Amino acid sequence: MPERVGYLGLGSNVGEREANLKGALERLEEHGVVVEAVSSAYETEPVGEILDQPDFLNAAARIRTAFEPLELLDVCKAVEAELGRMFGGPRHGPRPIDVDLLLLGDIELEHERLRLPHAEVTSRRFVLVPLLELDPELALPDGTRLADVLAGFGPGQRVERVGALR
Repeated sequence: MPERVGYLGLGSNVGEREANLKGALERLEEHGVVVEAVSSAYETEPVGEILDQPDFLNAAARIRTAFEPLELLDVCKAVEAELGRMFGGPRHGPRPIDVDLLLLGDIELEHERLRLPHAEVTSRRFVLVPLLELDPELALPDGTRLADVLAGFGPGQRVERVGALR
């Protein structure tokens, strides 16, 4: 089966945030996902339904995998569970780790468990900034340049680089 390049978003706002992100990267590799590159870590403010929670540490990873999209989603969910994520809580609530499948090659997918590209990839500064650090020319399968999307953002959604993860 062919390998594809993909991008994952990682976030943590509970416990040792940096250790959680590094642990997720290690676990992904243990599950057979090749982590080719990792962005810097960024301190970000909560976005979504629950704003009264600790700030996140976010990053992005460029991966190479032969997994099909739903198989890769299962790996991401397994890594989250291994690192203490409890499922069933409030959407966008506090969590030790979040591993989101953002892009996988040129796949466009609408499934009850997964949407590719990720539904929020173009609306979240904390997703776009680390992605564009990895690849400033990155575009969606439909040709939309993510740098152009980010350039159109107004104020808000604080994203502050805090250092390297690797």
